[in-house]
Amino acid sequence: MQHVYDMIIIGGGPAGYTAALYGARAGLDVIVLEKMAPGGQMTLTGQIDNYPGFEEGIDGFTLGMKMQQGAERFGARTVQAEVLSMDLKFHIKEIRTAEEVYHGKTVVIATGADPRALEVPGEQELRGRGIHYCAHCDGFFYRGKTVVVVGGGNSAVADALYLSRVAEKVILVHRRDELRATKVYQEQLKDAENVEICWNSAVEEIIYEDKVKGVKLRDTQSGEIREISCDGVFVSIGRNPVTGLLEGQLLLDEGGYIVAGENTETSISGVFAAGDVRSKALRQVVTAVADGAVAVHFAEGYLRGEA
Repeated sequence: MQHVYDMIIIGGGPAGYTAALYGARAGLDVIVLEKMAPGGQMTLTGQIDNYPGFEEGIDGFTLGMKMQQGAERFGARTVQAEVLSMDLKFHIKEIRTAEEVYHGKTVVIATGADPRALEVPGEQELRGRGIHYCAHCDGFFYRGKTVVVVGGGNSAVADALYLSRVAEKVILVHRRDELRATKVYQEQLKDAENVEICWNSAVEEIIYEDKVKGVKLRDTQSGEIREISCDGVFVSIGRNPVTGLLEGQLLLDEGGYIVAGENTETSISGVFAAGDVRSKALRQVVTAVADGAVAVHFAEGYLRGEA
């Protein structure tokens, strides 16, 4: 006979392991399916200073491991496996990996969102060590220094504004001659005296030795290459939610994120979305953790027949 879990959690980041912790403590039969290491995108951050409880900060990998251990202490099970397909429409949900098929009464989707990369030389080597994708997570390390922000939308301008209060100088690199950010952001940017904008520019390469020294920029009109010095680079050109397997099953927004309110309930009963994969205003470790706890609260109600 097939084993049916009370809850299958897809993704072992902060949202997934918080759901696992709360579910296991509530006596649910819980399994986490994670294709890589625990922690998700958090593992790319060398130092997390804005997660409560760690007065000296903590690196993302260690925090991910602690979250996994906390959930497993109460009986949650972890399997390292990549999910290949999902069938969510029936009362018992089916999750298929290369090695096994799992069945569950509820499913929490916590697959996260991957930051879009520049795909330039030097980027991969210095991820988390000079190349960053979250200004609020890593901006603190650049107090009094010069940083580059790449992008031209609301997120990039918001990152530049945040970093302008930390860094000595912020250089916003945008491949066009006008920003895509809304007017209110652009007005704030005009008041930031330490922000410089490089128009019609694209990053071609990261200049580094043991750390970031600068970037090579290509003029998108003339093709001319020039170099500028900086201490760090923040990439803010969007994110890609990990929802490819859910198209045609769950309701997604125009950006591909799962449509789910603050109760984390999706368009299918018994399926919940937690963390960065959910359509939401702020994507941080603390908001992902909150989603995981909320998902279990409403999943318990579903299991009791209240939904």
